[in-house]
Amino acid sequence: MSQTLLSLLAFFPLVLAGVLLVGFRWPAKYAMPVVFVVTVIIALFAWDMTAVRVIASTLQGLVLTASILWIIFGAILLLNTLKHSGGILAIRKGFSSISPDRRVQALIVTWLFGCFIEGASGFGTPAAVAAPLMVALGFPAVAAVVVGMMVQSTPVSFGAVGTPMVVGVGSGLDQTTIGAQLATVGSDWPSFFQLIVSEVAIIHGIVGILMPLFMVVVLVRFFGKNRSWKEGFEIAPFAIFTAFAFAIPYVLAGVFLGPEFPSMIGGLVGLAIVVPAAKAGFLIPKKTWDFADPKEWPAEWMGSIQMKLDDVAGKRPVAIWMAWLPYVLLAGLLVLSRTNDTVKAALNSLSLPFTDIMGETGLSASLEPLYLPGGILVMVVILTYFLHRMSFTEMKRALGESTSTIVGAGFVLVFTFPMVRILINSGVNLSDLPSMPVAMAEAVASSVGGVYPLFAPAIGALGAFIAGSNTASNLMLSQFQFNTAELLGISGALVVAAQSVGAAAGNMIAIHNVVAASATVGLLGREGITLRKTILPTLYYVTAAGILAMLAIYVLGVSDPLSQAGLTTTGR
Repeated sequence: MSQTLLSLLAFFPLVLAGVLLVGFRWPAKYAMPVVFVVTVIIALFAWDMTAVRVIASTLQGLVLTASILWIIFGAILLLNTLKHSGGILAIRKGFSSISPDRRVQALIVTWLFGCFIEGASGFGTPAAVAAPLMVALGFPAVAAVVVGMMVQSTPVSFGAVGTPMVVGVGSGLDQTTIGAQLATVGSDWPSFFQLIVSEVAIIHGIVGILMPLFMVVVLVRFFGKNRSWKEGFEIAPFAIFTAFAFAIPYVLAGVFLGPEFPSMIGGLVGLAIVVPAAKAGFLIPKKTWDFADPKEWPAEWMGSIQMKLDDVAGKRPVAIWMAWLPYVLLAGLLVLSRTNDTVKAALNSLSLPFTDIMGETGLSASLEPLYLPGGILVMVVILTYFLHRMSFTEMKRALGESTSTIVGAGFVLVFTFPMVRILINSGVNLSDLPSMPVAMAEAVASSVGGVYPLFAPAIGALGAFIAGSNTASNLMLSQFQFNTAELLGISGALVVAAQSVGAAAGNMIAIHNVVAASATVGLLGREGITLRKTILPTLYYVTAAGILAMLAIYVLGVSDPLSQAGLTTTGR
């Protein structure tokens, strides 16, 4: 079979998913089973994977599905708990005291708070937390998911306390070989890795400046009463101010502190600057913007758990600080669980390991119910039950509503994650073929030559689209990106940085991320609506990052110790 045909077959499951979800507007619950079956057929008959490995990959995907469903369940349960305790009503009133302008609310809740949550926990948690909170504040469910997905961009490379860089890039590159080469030119791996981290932070810092503006313009244009671009751009000064309030400390943390804290520091500093500024009306248009009356919203905008005023009316008063306390506890516990070794070890002590699934060496998975964000969310729910002095009946209602919501998401993800794992694990086969994601990347690289850096972020985004994870994309493709850069005689560090930036942006269109966020607001079956909106900022992000990479290499002459010395690891 020719290399061209293999590449086309590797792309086919992704193209099919896009056509069914976006083109034909199929609900994911119908599209993803079809895509899964097609992927299995390609894996068995074109990639020559063994049936045992395909089954093992499917089981591995099901364990990962359980992890994501646990996170979604926790996010939904916290929202419903606050709904029945009266906390949501207090939060809604509190935001009116900051600013009644919905554009301002979106920037503070989704961008700044979402960036902080991404830095603390990652793995899709920001959209799962921010989207239902936005719905509770009175946003249409589709709008909440769309803007919630857009935060899955700039902060993602440093999400989960730097996991995409520390684990993704750190394990995705051949540290031993690269380290030996660096030693011959008077450098070392830690310095080289920090160079990559710094370049990731700088590229994100530049490209991400426009993301808050992108977010509010999309919100206003597609979900406003007047469908006006102008009403979105009216708040451009405040949106850009918000972007800089996050980006400056974010970049500085990445360059000087390393990969663990840029997103958390950027989010915290941004909140400390922007919230007081919003209260003072700094750079905010005099005319307040709001959605049309909910009675005028199209039915497709509404989720099954859309929070209406009468859902929370009549509850006993909850002080604003008490209403927000669960989210403060959530942020604090997430940070503590990721930064304190003693706490981390305690939470990881409860683990359900699945090692060498079906005897396939290397195919393993585990479920850590306490360490996962879902476990932290449930802990916060239990604390909220006592802090808000809820009745057993109120808690029972919250639990029942959350359980019914999670069932639909489970069906879709049961097919999505196994499909992803088959693609990723296809590198072990009887025909000695590269994995499907690498075959896709090689097809792009071989066809573009010296302008490859322009496409490096898009390849990273493709990996994230497949796997739904910046970390997984970096694990799959970092070494390939590095080797391609070496063959071209350009900076491998910068191309790997472009890979990581693109992989972060790819989270905005990762199918199971969209499904997960949609599930938290009861929007299952309408994933295509979200994808048609989030593809626009994704294209902007990978294009802008690619242009910056080209300019850095061919105009500014950015290099690294290995490219300066003319050394390669591929040919030695």
